[in-house]
Amino acid sequence: MVRAWQVALRLAPPLAAALAALAIGAGLFIVSGLYNIGADDHHTALVTALIAQLRDRSIEVRARAVAVPDLSVAAGIEAGARRYALECSVCHLAPGVSHSPLRRGLYPHPPNLAQQQPPDPQRAFWVIKHGIKMSAMPAWGTTLADPAIWELVAFIERIAAMTPEDYQRLTR
Repeated sequence: MVRAWQVALRLAPPLAAALAALAIGAGLFIVSGLYNIGADDHHTALVTALIAQLRDRSIEVRARAVAVPDLSVAAGIEAGARRYALECSVCHLAPGVSHSPLRRGLYPHPPNLAQQQPPDPQRAFWVIKHGIKMSAMPAWGTTLADPAIWELVAFIERIAAMTPEDYQRLTR
């Protein structure tokens, strides 16, 4: 009768060799510079899928601990709208705005928040506060206090339902 430890001992050398070959191959690929990291050249489908999965799971796990305050306070929504117009609209656009010169050069393109379902408040808060590596989304928590970030979240929850006129009224 073959014991589990005997099987493990038999499989260890080939497994170690395969892992070493994989590490060497990955190292050679990185050193070669073959992969174009320029923002004007899109990722392959595999890299896009891996990055999206990594991003989504990372945010989901970390955002669970975020406690959501009352986001229905009108003054907070208005303050969030003004801050959004100043800090966010150049990348994420706004009702009635379909392009910006800066956004065109970003890859991946930031989501057009005026044309998508509102994000989960916990997720939106976490992303605004901590940013996303290699995406041009800054960590606003280094310059904004949590109450200001929650004002942005309160506004973002409503932006998709706004007309351009509603947005203009709020951001004056």
